[in-house]
Parts: sequence; structure tokens; C-alpha cells
Amino acid sequence: MSETVTMAQDATGGIGPGRLVLVVGPSGAGKDTLLRLAQAACVDDRDVVFPRRVVTRESSADEDNVAVSADEFRRAREHGDFAVHWEAHGHSYALPLEINDDIRAGRAVVINVSRTIIGALRQAYANVVVVAITAPPDVLAQRLAARARISDGNVAERLSRSVDASDNADVTILNAGSAEYHSGHLVRVIRNECWHE
Repeated sequence: MSETVTMAQDATGGIGPGRLVLVVGPSGAGKDTLLRLAQAACVDDRDVVFPRRVVTRESSADEDNVAVSADEFRRAREHGDFAVHWEAHGHSYALPLEINDDIRAGRAVVINVSRTIIGALRQAYANVVVVAITAPPDVLAQRLAARARISDGNVAERLSRSVDASDNADVTILNAGSAEYHSGHLVRVIRNECWHE
């Protein structure tokens, strides 16, 4: 389902010294909501970067991505414009190459990614923190039904997938309560503060 291509590591090993904070989790877990709130909380912090993903899907109120056609994506990939790219749910996704400069400058780069690329990113970067955001199945179902995004495909199929993003996670956030409360937990992880409640 997913093809992953990453850039070469720095000569000394994984790209660093900054941190790559990977946010993963099932559809409907509230990743975009928590990321939006965390970004607002970090708006004045120059050491935290929230790059926009490049996606072969239109941007929406729920997801602020750089929308490109499949041909534009292919040309950018062939030109070497991406730090990493992958395929998921019938779309192509990528992170801009500029994230490497931010990480080399010591910043924290925070991005929503597919769990299928965690291993490759742990190899390519020196300091990776994986945050799994999840919710109970009934909450996921309610959120997906309310969102009703055509590009999500069949909601029942998405819910029936056995996905446990927390398997490779350093931190797990069960997003079943206040989004403001849970985004505060995410901000503490991003800033490398206390991770535990």
C-alpha cells in the first residue's frame, strides 16, 4: 500500500540535531485538529516548524496541504524536491526537502505521516519522536461520518482495518476528551517537556 523513498543520510549518520516529531493514527482520531491547536500554541516559537505536506488531493478546512496533480507530484519527485514521499489511500504524499534544513538548524519539525514510513524516517533522522493519536472505535466512526470527505473512501472499510499506530509510538494520546487538553499534551512532546500526564 505504501512506497517510501527517503533522502540520503548526512555523512555522520541520521540528519540532526533537531527533532522530527511524527504524528500518526487512524482516520478520525483527530490528528489534524490537535496539530492545528498545537501549531497555534507554538506560533511564536521559531524553534518549532509545521511544514505543509504535498498531497495529490485538494486542501480542505480539515487539512491544509499543498495540493498538486499526479503529474506535478511525479515531476517534483523526479526533480528531488521531497525529503520523503509515500502512497496511501490512493493518494501520493510528500514532505518538502526544506525540513532537512530546519532539522540541521536544531528545530523541531512536526508532521502528520503514514505509520508505514516510521522505520525509514527513524533511519534517516537522528532524533525521531513518534506520537500516536487514537480514539475509541465508536468515536472514530462518529468523526468519520461527520467529516464525510469523499477522498476518505468507504468509511466502513477504513474502520475495519486493524491499525494499531501505537505499536511504534514513543507517546500515545487517547483523543477522546477535550481537544484543547490533548493538544496541550502534544505541545509538551513537541517542546521536549514532560511527556506523561
